[in-house]
Amino acid sequence: MTVDQNKVCRLCQSNGVAPFLDLGSMPLANSFVPLNGACLKEPVYPLRLFFCPKCYLVQQLDFQSPRSIFADYPYYSSHSHSLLEQSRIFADTAINQFSLNRSSRVIEIASNDGYLLQYFQKAGIPCLGVEASPQIALEAERKKIPTLNRYFDFEIASELISNGGPADLLIANNVLAHVDDLNSFVRGLKELLAPEGVLTVEFQYLLRLIMRDEFDQIYHEHFSYFCLLTAERIFKKHGLRVFDAEELHAQGGSLRIYLCHDQNADRQATPQIDEFLSSERQFGLDQFKTYQDFDERVKAKRKTIVSALDEIKRKGQTLVGYGAPAKASTFLNYCGVDRGTIPFTADINPYKQGRAMPGSQIPIRHPDAIREAMPDYVLIFPWNIQEEIMTQLAYIREWDGHFIVAIPSFRIL
Repeated sequence: MTVDQNKVCRLCQSNGVAPFLDLGSMPLANSFVPLNGACLKEPVYPLRLFFCPKCYLVQQLDFQSPRSIFADYPYYSSHSHSLLEQSRIFADTAINQFSLNRSSRVIEIASNDGYLLQYFQKAGIPCLGVEASPQIALEAERKKIPTLNRYFDFEIASELISNGGPADLLIANNVLAHVDDLNSFVRGLKELLAPEGVLTVEFQYLLRLIMRDEFDQIYHEHFSYFCLLTAERIFKKHGLRVFDAEELHAQGGSLRIYLCHDQNADRQATPQIDEFLSSERQFGLDQFKTYQDFDERVKAKRKTIVSALDEIKRKGQTLVGYGAPAKASTFLNYCGVDRGTIPFTADINPYKQGRAMPGSQIPIRHPDAIREAMPDYVLIFPWNIQEEIMTQLAYIREWDGHFIVAIPSFRIL
């Protein structure tokens, strides 16, 4: 195992992390460019992963500026109907399971546009969102969801306690990966959680990412990639204990963990904790060879994808994309796909329409453009919600159109 002594693990602060997957240099995944080509020379940054042999954290260390990412962040959670339904179910379950009422307080970190907190608010439970992106926080405020436009850390946690008290339910969904200073962030969660409160954290599950070769889930906005082995370690370091966990289908495979203060004896650990930890060790998430093997499989997958797309082009068949998520940016840039292969992609998010994908500069249009173009194939970039998209675009069957999903395996549907 070759290590880089110049890089420091963002979790345990040790030198000697080992590089494995190098996806090349590319723009930030959500740095959309104008259609007029005014930004032909886009800034690019190395995108490669490192493994820490001491704490097992998988991370990227070449880009260190989260504020430049979230100053103009274009992801609005409410555009996903499936996510809204999952959020409604989670809120209903949490209210019953943790006996939340009008005297409780729910706080969500990285609350986006209020997609989740709206269900707690409808139930009459006081809630507050903390959102780093100015325009997304404003959208939540328009929905009457109280939202603080700040980057969360230990200092912000202290301010929130002074202005309203601690959280009985503290939620941090799909934000841990975006954090550069993990220790300050988790210290803040510990500070903000009420003595008998519950913290729920969701993150993309590293086990599934590696197992399914989901290389498109890797981009600069994700500083770290977690399994329970690493997550349990950092939370334990700051006095928080994982007492339950469950795997979700969201984001191509996510893990939701439930935590409480160490001294909270009322929350007993479930058998699932040991089951997850055992599965992760058995798969080899604590062994560098697992990541070396992943590296080789990703390289082979790239060749398969490029060959299949070239064959479609060679036959004179037409192909467009659907969606402009961050994963599409990594996919397009790593595979070297440009407008010559995919003339445009369509996205329901009006913020993205009229712009172009970073790097590849493929235009982003309204979904109606697909009906107008009548392509032979539609490549679904947000493959984690492919069923929802295939239902929305079922009309392509009218001209014998087909869907393509390239991750986790290349399939024509």
